[in-house]
Amino acid sequence: MERMRKVSAIGSLVLLFGIAACTDDGQNETDEGNEATGSGDSTGDEEAAESSEGGNMVLVMPSDAVTLDPHDSTDVPSNIVFDNIYETLVYHDENTELQPGLAESYEQLDDLTWEFNLQEDVTFHDGEPFNADAVVANLDRLLDPDTASPRASLFEAIEDVEAVDEYTVHITTDTPFSPLPAHLAHGSGSMMSPAAIEADAEGELNLDTEPVGTGPFEFESWEQGNEIVLTNNPDYWEDPAHLDSVTYTVVPEQGTRLAMLENGEAHFVQQVEPANTERVEQMENASIVTQEMLGFEYIGFNNEVEPFDDVQVRRALSMAIDKDTIVEGLYEGYGTVADGPLGDMVFGASDDIEPLPYDPEQAEELLADAGYEDGFSTTLLTNDENPMRIQMAELAQDQLSDIGVELSIEQMEWGAYLDTIAEGNSEMFVLGWSSATGDADYVLHPNFHSDNLGAPGNQTFYVNEAFDDLVIEAREETDEETRLELYEEAEQLLIDEAPAIFTDHNDYIVGVADSVEGFDHHPNGLFPLDDVSITEEAEGGSVY
Repeated sequence: MERMRKVSAIGSLVLLFGIAACTDDGQNETDEGNEATGSGDSTGDEEAAESSEGGNMVLVMPSDAVTLDPHDSTDVPSNIVFDNIYETLVYHDENTELQPGLAESYEQLDDLTWEFNLQEDVTFHDGEPFNADAVVANLDRLLDPDTASPRASLFEAIEDVEAVDEYTVHITTDTPFSPLPAHLAHGSGSMMSPAAIEADAEGELNLDTEPVGTGPFEFESWEQGNEIVLTNNPDYWEDPAHLDSVTYTVVPEQGTRLAMLENGEAHFVQQVEPANTERVEQMENASIVTQEMLGFEYIGFNNEVEPFDDVQVRRALSMAIDKDTIVEGLYEGYGTVADGPLGDMVFGASDDIEPLPYDPEQAEELLADAGYEDGFSTTLLTNDENPMRIQMAELAQDQLSDIGVELSIEQMEWGAYLDTIAEGNSEMFVLGWSSATGDADYVLHPNFHSDNLGAPGNQTFYVNEAFDDLVIEAREETDEETRLELYEEAEQLLIDEAPAIFTDHNDYIVGVADSVEGFDHHPNGLFPLDDVSITEEAEGGSVY
């Protein structure tokens, strides 16, 4: 089945500011190649607005960060914040291509050895130098079992990290590991001050709430549940950011977020429901920005509990959900149907996979064959700050009732929700994945490999030895075409086994003030703010 791909083209408004909802990139696509720029005022007169250095940018977000320790984070709200505090050796640009970051260059010396040449004259926010020893300290901490990083699996192939000299690092893997550069671009590969790491270990500092990186913004304060404030890093090793400060304000209620944008109290609103896009477009001071996402949304089954330990039951429920209704009804066309977990922009996606069809009649037959001819009752969890997921749960409740499955919906606070699912205390749940590295390994291994049950990513507790073998073989394969074939086989196996209902690859929809310029929203859901500035409108408009 050929996949459909929806491209959002909103002219320069997309470039205005692409803040989105995820962890590694969520970018705005335009006819000019996903470049984000500002819109100026509505007259189009280039002289009508002038860039204003400085100022405080206010972003209203539905959820607070969970932790600002990148080695401990698994959620998008946290990644969105610390992406502007920390930096990685390499990073994905707005076109999802790898670019040098804290490493000015890198190369693979042989099948097992990678060399990274580091930027010089870079300092952490606490004044500590960034060098090869800092890289060793960070990767050692990330891989240390005592750290218990839920993202350690991204780097588990690393056998040794050596500081060859002050600005050269060799990373040796125990087997060939093709995704290594892409994984190092993930937020969990962020470089923290070695002095801060030591202070954290000694109980003198808490990296969960006191981050120390090299990025364009420094941590200022965190009033948990309310706001996080970052300030400009004047000693940033590249060009300093334009903004004086950035404030992430937690506002769970969408109507309040939109009112703040309209009233000039905020520059950016995350998670605009499709039904509210027209409201934003009618504002005189703001516009809608959309971006196709790398990730996927899904309704997960806990594969360890009855009746979801039965593949026929999982397939039945998957076939009873009309995904076209989700995309066209709930998302009003802002997205595409998910045949499986791999979106079109992810390396490893294939047009040749065969999705499960929408077929309620066959779904009822499968349930009967599994011994549930009269259906059953179960509970579906979702987080209370995401209206689209609540609506997804309600749609599933309605459609599954047609085959005799009665869902009770329970809404939970974001942090408690993540803990509950990670601990396996769920039956069904609604969740998403950002696919931040742009490589299939980061979709398939964390989410479905049996080594990652629970917090590391496999929230469905799916275990399949054949799938595990395919994923490991693919990550160790150096031939690109062979990797693609292996990922196609692995994804097809997932579709057939249905550990989750893969619903959609939805677009990020955000509201952005027309006074914002220079914003890039990357497909992985992140939005770096170092190039963002605020304009002062000529006709008496105020600077936010």
